Amino acid sequence: MTVWREFLNRFTPYDFIIIALMSAMGIAIKPVIVPLSHILTGPLLIPSGALTGGCFMLWLVLGFGITGKRGTMSLIGFVQAILVMATGLPGSQGVMSLLSYTMPGIVADIVLFLIGHRVCCLPCAFLAGMLSNITGTMMVNFVYYRFPLIPLIFSLSVAALSGGLGGLVAFKIAQKIWKFQKREDEHC
Repeated sequence: MTVWREFLNRFTPYDFIIIALMSAMGIAIKPVIVPLSHILTGPLLIPSGALTGGCFMLWLVLGFGITGKRGTMSLIGFVQAILVMATGLPGSQGVMSLLSYTMPGIVADIVLFLIGHRVCCLPCAFLAGMLSNITGTMMVNFVYYRFPLIPLIFSLSVAALSGGLGGLVAFKIAQKIWKFQKREDEHC
């Protein structure tokens, strides 16, 4: 229990607000994007999240880019899992949502920790988005689809590209926020 408390004590109220906002944004866009993505992914026989997951995973990467605190992506995924389970929003896999929503953040957090990055450059932002979406796609495949090898590889390849592009978009947004924060700090 003390390890969990020590982990959470590293976050400020501002960080928790960012985590809540990023979680909410990631969930709020799903009802809009998922039906549109079914039109594209239906004929390809891949999960819609593989193609559009970059739109969902960018919120994890952006949250970490804004807070700079390790574990932010995991917390965003955990809050999203709680939100979809509590509200029954689309994308809920019941209790398995804890796994499918939290694991993408955990994997990306661990890899960025191991390479010593914090969504500080385009390559690590691309990597964070890519890993998040690949992990999310693998979790959904594990829970629902259980694709054979070739369709799974195709699905994961699409997920890698989509997630990576989402990470790039998140990095560009984070850069704008950093510039704005720097300007505000100079005026105070």
